[in-house]
Amino acid sequence: MKPVFSLFLLSLFFFACTSSGTKQPSENTSQEKTVLKSFSDSSKLDTFKVGLSGNKPKDMLLTFRIISSDGKELYQKVLKATELLDNYKETLDLSKEKDQKNFMTEELNEFLDEENFLEPAVTPEEKPDQYTADKLFYEELQKSRLNGFKYRISKETKVYIAWSVKEHKVKIYYKCC
Repeated sequence: MKPVFSLFLLSLFFFACTSSGTKQPSENTSQEKTVLKSFSDSSKLDTFKVGLSGNKPKDMLLTFRIISSDGKELYQKVLKATELLDNYKETLDLSKEKDQKNFMTEELNEFLDEENFLEPAVTPEEKPDQYTADKLFYEELQKSRLNGFKYRISKETKVYIAWSVKEHKVKIYYKCC
């Protein structure tokens, strides 16, 4: 009787282990990165968050947010994976879903790289050019010396943003290659 009971327990243990490992894949996986940097106020830290959600490239979204030190959302930009992937289809082989997912994960991982934080956004020596979105805001940034942030929306376009003290909002001050 003892060997039969032991065999029963062993079978039960085996069944429990194998059934717990057969979970269905999640409908929506998400990853998030967070960095604290001064942005809207040079003496306080704002929260920069970027998240990647979705399980299939056609459903994936890269969401970027900046939240002030007092918890108010200052900025949000949502980028569709399909739009980012389309910009690279001529230069990268992204024909396989696995490669597309890896590309989007790489975009997430590099989004908050140190090189994207511009301290200050504009130096007093810099001059606006044809890619300057708002020359008055550019001048405001030269005086305020607040920090900026840049991110890419395609292989050829980067968006440069900063906090406008006068308008109390995040604005684009430069958009270029």
